[in-house]
Amino acid sequence: MELLTTNNVWMMVCTFLVFFMHLGFTFLEVGATRQKNSINILFKNFFVITAGLVIYCAIGFNLMYPSDWLIEGYLGSPVFGLDAETAADLSYNEGYTYWTDFLFQGMFAATAATIISGAVAERIKISSFMLIASLYVAIVYPIVGAWKWGGGFMDAAGFYDFAGSTLVHAVGGWGALVVIYFLGARKGRFGKDGAVIPGSNIPLSAAGVVILWLGWFGFNGGSVLSADPSLTSVTLVNTCLAAAAGGLSCAGFYKLFYGKADIMMFMNGVLGGLVGITAGADLMLPGSSIAIGIISGPIVFLSSSLLENAELDDPVGAIPVHLFCGIWGTLAVGIFGSMASFDQFMIQLACVGITGVFCIVAGTIIVQLVKAVKGLRVSEDAEEVGLDISEHDGSLAYAQFQITSKKYHK
Repeated sequence: MELLTTNNVWMMVCTFLVFFMHLGFTFLEVGATRQKNSINILFKNFFVITAGLVIYCAIGFNLMYPSDWLIEGYLGSPVFGLDAETAADLSYNEGYTYWTDFLFQGMFAATAATIISGAVAERIKISSFMLIASLYVAIVYPIVGAWKWGGGFMDAAGFYDFAGSTLVHAVGGWGALVVIYFLGARKGRFGKDGAVIPGSNIPLSAAGVVILWLGWFGFNGGSVLSADPSLTSVTLVNTCLAAAAGGLSCAGFYKLFYGKADIMMFMNGVLGGLVGITAGADLMLPGSSIAIGIISGPIVFLSSSLLENAELDDPVGAIPVHLFCGIWGTLAVGIFGSMASFDQFMIQLACVGITGVFCIVAGTIIVQLVKAVKGLRVSEDAEEVGLDISEHDGSLAYAQFQITSKKYHK
């Protein structure tokens, strides 16, 4: 009982840290976008954590960790709500209680939808985002999670993803990529008169990145699923080293190409390193973690350029960080650390591909369904005046902000 209590307390602390990450995501997104859309971003991020938890409680948790399979290894039987009878059994797990398990996993589920929020910022209808995020958390995220963490076919094949480089980050990244493909870029971002659209508060974004780095102590540290001192410590060391190396390499790569020091690339490099190490944080030695971070940095830089050349608008760099570095981190399990082998690499590669195909197909169906029912984009005038005015009844994040559109002026 004493061991269970110690482990469970550590898991709850990690749950609190992952919850705190949602403030980091919010700060990062608000700071990297224009002030006229700040209320909209705050609303989306509050919706993600609130609706995400309720949806995960209602269906996602049981779909991800099925007691029975509808299709063995692929699709769990839908069971609604949490099971108080199971929760009362303290032999549920030696590392944590049933309630702690749900809450910790629920925080992860909301993270996948938050990734989509950043990529679609400044031009999506709030109702459409809410519907897309809800369906993604209810269906796509738990089904993919069940394939590995729920004991499905990926787990049986030997796929390894310690804390979710693929199962959380790449799943969210694939969803974000699909939505922005159909949504289109912000007005004035590309084309003949296209330009970079600067964020409104980069210091706030920087605070968000530091909060996210702190939260990753819970994200990866909690994924040990106990307070094991040796494994927890090495996991946190690897997490920090990869983050540091990712930031330095991304900033250095940008400097090499453009001769300038860019703070957003520095910050996204840190996040890329964190995502990159997440799949194998418990398997690595410090040197391997640094190498994973060093490679994550250029991946962020190059994938950002790839999206820009394809005129796919991602205001906060969510897709380079979460999708591309999530893929890299998953493949790195087969290259570095205690599981490195050609066979393991091929297993990792196959499961990354399967996940990508499923998320693209499922995400496309969800987006097209929402588009048919609600539409996706706000009008040009609504986008010009800002979503705080057009989507939120004139709410203002900053008192000095001036309403310039007569249509939305009260």
